[in-house]
Formats: sequence, C-alpha cells, structure tokens
Amino acid sequence: MKHAHQFYIDGLWVDPIEGRAIDVIDPATERPFATVLLGGKADARRAISAARRAFPGFSQIPRAQRLALLERIAEILRRRNDEIGDIISREIGAPRTMARQEQAWIGLHHFEATIRAFRTFPFEEMQGTTRIVHEAAGVVAMITPWNWPINQIACKVAPALAMGCTMVLKPSEVSPLNAVLFAEVLEEAGVPAGVFNLVQGDGATVGAVLSSDPDVDMVSFTGSTRAGVAVAEAAAPTVKRVHQELGGKSPNIVLRSAAFDDAVRDGVLKCFGNSGQSCNAPTRMLVPGERMDDAIRVASAAADALRVGPPEDPATDLGPVVSELQFDRIQALILKGIEEGAQLVAGGPGRPAHLNRGYYVQPTVFARVTNDMTIAREEIFGPVLSIIGYETVEDAIAIANDTPYGLAAYVQGEQDEARAVAAQLRAGVVRLNRSAWDGSAPFGGYKQSGNGREYGKFGLHEFSEIKAVVGFDEE
Repeated sequence: MKHAHQFYIDGLWVDPIEGRAIDVIDPATERPFATVLLGGKADARRAISAARRAFPGFSQIPRAQRLALLERIAEILRRRNDEIGDIISREIGAPRTMARQEQAWIGLHHFEATIRAFRTFPFEEMQGTTRIVHEAAGVVAMITPWNWPINQIACKVAPALAMGCTMVLKPSEVSPLNAVLFAEVLEEAGVPAGVFNLVQGDGATVGAVLSSDPDVDMVSFTGSTRAGVAVAEAAAPTVKRVHQELGGKSPNIVLRSAAFDDAVRDGVLKCFGNSGQSCNAPTRMLVPGERMDDAIRVASAAADALRVGPPEDPATDLGPVVSELQFDRIQALILKGIEEGAQLVAGGPGRPAHLNRGYYVQPTVFARVTNDMTIAREEIFGPVLSIIGYETVEDAIAIANDTPYGLAAYVQGEQDEARAVAAQLRAGVVRLNRSAWDGSAPFGGYKQSGNGREYGKFGLHEFSEIKAVVGFDEE
C-alpha cells in the first residue's frame, strides 16, 4: 500500500517524526501481510497544530461548499467500496462478501445520511429576538476501534466536516490500513489542507496526546469502557468535551407472545454477526423458563449450521476473530462459563475441528445461565451467546437492566407488549421484532456504555456548539 508508512498531515503525506514499525496480522493465517509505522507525541502534536491552523478558515466557508465536499467524498467511497472492503477483510478477518456489503458500505451510508440531515439541519433559528446558532465544535480528536473500522471513522468524520470542524484521526493499530485508504479518498475529494489529519499510533502515546492537548476542543472515542475512562481522565484537566461510545452486554428478551423459534434463531445470528465482535450484539438471550429446552434446540441448531472458515470463501458465515489477544480472552471466558456451571449446548473451547490455524472460534451457546455468571456480566466480544431463563416479564426487565452497560437491547413479541417492555429498558437503542437497522437513528448508550449520540442529525448536534446571539433582531 502506497502510504502505509506515512501520515496524512496538513494536506500532505509525510514521514513520521518518531516512526516505529509494527506488523499488520492477517487473523486467518496468523501471519503478517503488511507493516505500518506508529507515530509518537511529536507526530500527534504536528497533526493537532495543522488542524488548529485550518479551523478558522474551514469553519467559516459557506455551507454549500461543505455539502459539495461531502457529496464528492460519498461518490469516491462508492467507487472504492470493494477495495476498502477487501482490506478490512484482511485486517479483521471478516468474510469478504460481508466486508464489502456491510463493513465498507456502512461508511458510504453514514456520508449519505449526513448529507440528508445536513440539508434540513437548523444551523440558525430565531427564538424571539435571539438568534440561536449551531457552530463547529472546533478541533476534534477521533480515536476509533478495529471491529467496524470504517463505520466508526465515517460516522465521526462526516458530521464533523459538515459542521465545519477540523480533526485528527487515530485509528486502531490493529486495523490501520483501511484508514489510509479513507485518507486517500478525502485527499482526492479535495478536503482543504489541515482539515483532516491521520496519525497512526497506540493509545498510550498518540491517544494520550490527542486526549489531553489543550488545542483539542473535543474527543470522540469509540472503544472499551476501560479505555474510555482513561480518555476522559486525560481530557478532564482541559475541560474539553468527551463523546464516548463504549461497551455493551445487550439483552434480547423473547416474550411469550413472540414467534419463538424465529425469534431465537434470529437472536443467534445477530449475536454471532461479525464473529460476535459488535458492541451492540445481543449476547444475553432471555427466554421464558418453561421454554428453555425449546430455546436450546433452536439455538444450538442455528449455531451448528454456521460455517466458520476463511474470509475469501463465499460459503463462510463467520471468519476468525481479530487477534491472538482476542482469541485467548474469548477462550478463557468460554472455559469460565463451563467452570461456573453454565450448560454448554453448542461450540466450546478450541478452534473448529476442520481448522488448525487462524484465530477461529466455535460459535458457542450456553444455556441455563444466571445473570451473576461471568459470561453474563463481561463483554466477551466473540461468538458466544448466554441464554437466561425468566419467570415473569417484570423479571425479564429486571435481568435485562441488571448490567453496568446500556448500549442496546432487543425485544421480540406482540408489538404493543414489546413497546411496553422497551419503555422500561435502560438502553440507548432498543430494536423490536427483527426490525431493520436504521442508520439515521441516534446511536449511543446509557451508563457505562458511554455518552452522546452518533448518526444522522444527531451526529451534527454532537459536533456543534450552540451560540445565543441575544438582541439579534432588536432595533
């Protein structure tokens, strides 16, 4: 890849000041397939300075020019979709078809959703004689994860550009190459120098500078709750705004009024999508106690039917998990579930029998889990489902809310009953009855799942400051 050893700063591809080479590992083979250079504190500060210099001019350009810029970016993303998807497949192990149709496509979707929201966004409105103005939040540091990399880059960059912010992006060092392609897209689209800057690095060096530097006005972070706490602590002395989308342990309540087999099967597939590496995956399935045997039958069959294999194989449903570190953590938690007495009904420890290399995890289902077990409390971030029994709907709601997280929840059942349950769930997004994903709905969580909201018009609000010009319309 042409720019893998460079950073994009102030409109130019530049060599790092403090470059340190690391391998990018293909999780399907456990072997390096590329290298990148990680920067240091000086690289981060150079990028922040470029963004600070660019902010006064870019924040004041006519909105029509920013809209045209977003439209050019969307056009180029559409053209380079498969290329971006293929590199994501190599980096994180996602099946190639899924990487193109979902992982890469979702980046384009966020730009399209932002464009639609931009056209009707109330940048200025009158309240009596006071003018209420939505302005750019300023220089934004963006720290993004590896699991849906272009998704989390695009849903930050698109609204930030729309509002007139300038920015520095630090992608995950586990999946850094898709961010290089994304920077090339923005360069081709004509993003002005200094508006978008890319620096590769780890959290302890580049991430720490981005979180603490006084020239950064806002940090937008997606990742683990543990890392989110560190970002917030680093940002606190400068009282900068911190937006966080963090972990989850999302419940999926299957009500007695649900089409039971369909609901359970769908819950398994949603839990295991992206090899279970989604923060909003429905990893706790709550079923009526008297239907536990039925849930085991359906869920185990659904898990066993999934094909785990190489990402390039069109028949593959689940690829490997992203890294050895992730694989080892998932294996430890599967063993913990067995040790604590959960009933293993599908999958289990170790790779699938037909695979002897790669970070492949068997689609695993535990039944008769109690909500105090480790596998019901901790975010596993792999293809592991816990089925929990409940007695009453009130019991199910209490179990669902008994978690430090609150990112997402799912409810299956008769529509009026499902709506009533949704009203009592402490989660930022509740999906009813296998509804389609809505990329313009606000995305974010309660409790330790973060603060703030992304997507569509909510992303525009997130990257804006509100100014009141009092007496604007007085003579």
